[in-house]
Amino acid sequence: VRCMLMRGGTSKGAYFVHDDLPTEPAVRDRLLLEIMGSPDSRQIDGIGGAHPLTSKVAIVGPSPDERADVAYLFLQIGVDEARVTDRQNCGNLLAGVAPFAIERGLVKADGDQARVRIHMLNTDAIAVATVMIRDGAPRYDGSQTISGVPGSASPILLDFEDLAGGVCGALLPTGHTVDMVEGVAVTLIDNGMPVVVVGAHDLGVEGDEACAVLEADAVFTERLERVRLAAGQLMGLGDVAALTVPKVTLVSPPRQTGHLCTRTFIPQRCHDAIGVLGAVSVATAALLEGSPAHAVARDVGGESVVLEHPSGTFETTIEIGTTSDGVASVRRAGIVRTARKLMDGTVYPRDYR
Repeated sequence: VRCMLMRGGTSKGAYFVHDDLPTEPAVRDRLLLEIMGSPDSRQIDGIGGAHPLTSKVAIVGPSPDERADVAYLFLQIGVDEARVTDRQNCGNLLAGVAPFAIERGLVKADGDQARVRIHMLNTDAIAVATVMIRDGAPRYDGSQTISGVPGSASPILLDFEDLAGGVCGALLPTGHTVDMVEGVAVTLIDNGMPVVVVGAHDLGVEGDEACAVLEADAVFTERLERVRLAAGQLMGLGDVAALTVPKVTLVSPPRQTGHLCTRTFIPQRCHDAIGVLGAVSVATAALLEGSPAHAVARDVGGESVVLEHPSGTFETTIEIGTTSDGVASVRRAGIVRTARKLMDGTVYPRDYR
């Protein structure tokens, strides 16, 4: 199967053209499990990277929706489980969609930059990616840096339209800025990614610990999962025991130059950084008065929200408004990411003859 490996943001995944894969989802998923090497904790017999952040797939094709140039379906591939899910989006792999579409001839690029409208099928939302171009091809070299990725690359600007409620049906699925879940105050929010935002101190930790320290704390991780499972029900997601959503993000006061400090779990593994759309949701929560994120944030109030995470910072631009009923709404969300083509070729599934 023709495949391109790309780093998108702080993730890495396999990118495929829609027509190069089986159309029947069950057959397609079995093939992708073989390609990635799942189920196996090392994914030794496939191209997966033995971690949720590197066991991802992007499927890109022409968009039947006139709002967009291409359609993008994200699939999270289980590492040690034979599981493929489309229940969430991925803003990191999204960063590679426009360059990939240009590389495959799905979009023609002229001039110094190209604007590609992307229909994110997982949440039925639109993202506009602005990509730097040289001689009709994506430009990967540049001076843009992002935390969690070594070196620099060409910037990719991502602007989002109508993200709120893409999975749960509303920005605040319960209608409240704060809910009590398993005895702790949380904000249940969906602005691109369903996230449970909770104060670190309310779960008995500081919030700036190394990921390995948090993952090794059995009492903490057990309580974290109880909160996540209960929150999933309240967010209308049902039984989320086998899902990677909602994410849980711990928030605490900033330690450096950001507005607040974060630790995110997917769902029990601590993220080495923070996911793109998860960051957008957490930043949005930080702008909502009364939320746990707003309570610990420092000097937040403008449109720019900088989140500290284990490997650096993540900056977002969020414009908050209100509806005629006085309900919080999001006018715009924007970020800057980078992506890089790592390999282009043919991948051989396990049952290849």
